[in-house]
Amino acid sequence: QVQLVESGGGSVQAGGSLRLSCEVAGTTDRSYCMGWFRQAPGKERERVAHIWTGTGGTSYIDSVKGRFTISQDNAKNTLYLQMNSMKPEDTGMYYCAAKRSSCIGVYTPGMLNYWGQGTQVTVSS
Repeated sequence: QVQLVESGGGSVQAGGSLRLSCEVAGTTDRSYCMGWFRQAPGKERERVAHIWTGTGGTSYIDSVKGRFTISQDNAKNTLYLQMNSMKPEDTGMYYCAAKRSSCIGVYTPGMLNYWGQGTQVTVSS
């Protein structure tokens, strides 16, 4: 059973930075699509970024391109999300998630197989 544990959330002022971590337990398989999602109060959960663990290929939602970077450390079995130049609209609960076999459908939260418990990110203006 795959387990995902996020850490690194917190409160920052606009323009600041945070780095989220997601420790992956229960597998060292490289055929997963790993993603970061966020959910603001009253809004639907949205995919922020994802990475195909096999090749390291990445994709981002337009609103974070150039500011956020998703990466992985295979030796530590950990996924990261480096968030720079943060904006108040980045506020929300951030979740790490994993999908088996491919990144097809990763934009749809219901297609993900495993989820972490979430970590809160708050950006003040």
